[in-house]
Amino acid sequence: MRKWFALAALALGSSAVAQDQPKAAAPMQLWRLDCGNFVMKRYGAWFSDTFEYPAGSKPLVGSCYLIRNGSEYLLWDTGMSEQFIDRPLDNDEQSMSLKTSVLAQLAKIGVKPAQIKYVGISHFHADHTGQARHFPNAQLIIGQGDWDALKSSKNPGLKDPKEHLAHWLGGKGKVVPVASDADIFEDGRVIMLAMPGHTPGHTALLVRLASGPVLLSGDQYHFTENMKSRGVPSFNTSRTDTLASHDRFDRIAANTKAKVVIQHEPADIAKLPAFPAAAE
Repeated sequence: MRKWFALAALALGSSAVAQDQPKAAAPMQLWRLDCGNFVMKRYGAWFSDTFEYPAGSKPLVGSCYLIRNGSEYLLWDTGMSEQFIDRPLDNDEQSMSLKTSVLAQLAKIGVKPAQIKYVGISHFHADHTGQARHFPNAQLIIGQGDWDALKSSKNPGLKDPKEHLAHWLGGKGKVVPVASDADIFEDGRVIMLAMPGHTPGHTALLVRLASGPVLLSGDQYHFTENMKSRGVPSFNTSRTDTLASHDRFDRIAANTKAKVVIQHEPADIAKLPAFPAAAE
């Protein structure tokens, strides 16, 4: 069984690891997948608890990511439900639509659902968990706080995420709840970062490619202006935790010189190669 370590724990074994012969790094690739489109019709009310933004609408995107490390694959977030391909949602708050499924995109690059070893969830919101059910053989990696909330909460707002993750909630799939940072492939190249605040167990992802590190935001920030102002959405679970996670995210980005990709920011799509090409 694969062992999961917090990064702090990994440091304890550094002297022993240093004695090992270095191994050639496995090939790494990162694909950006189209996982939906949104128009937030009252984005000022949604994305700032300090009245930062004006009234009006704002377009956003949904993004998922496939990471290949050698022969192993991690799917980071799974987008909104496929029901929106044929039935776009449109109400007073937002519109949501989906052009294609995650499965269809994976098929274009020759990846089968059974090849996905890990499904990493940045947080439990429905637009990040919507197509998880297609990967029942994968280990679900999710923040401990989010997993606890899904198991215990009767909040009607969690109805859809619970359905999307029912396979694992029902005990039919392996779950790895992580309370701190986690080294997904145990080689230091894909690190799930604890960033609570948006949800109790929210996380981001640092991917160290040969061309340079990429930092995937989850919903730490939703769009560029949100990052510049370090704003806190009104629906976040903890303002204090969000601000602390903003600080950590920004420092990690600066210290690693990572390319920051805000997953809901339309302008950030161009920071990675257009599908089906991959960043390497």
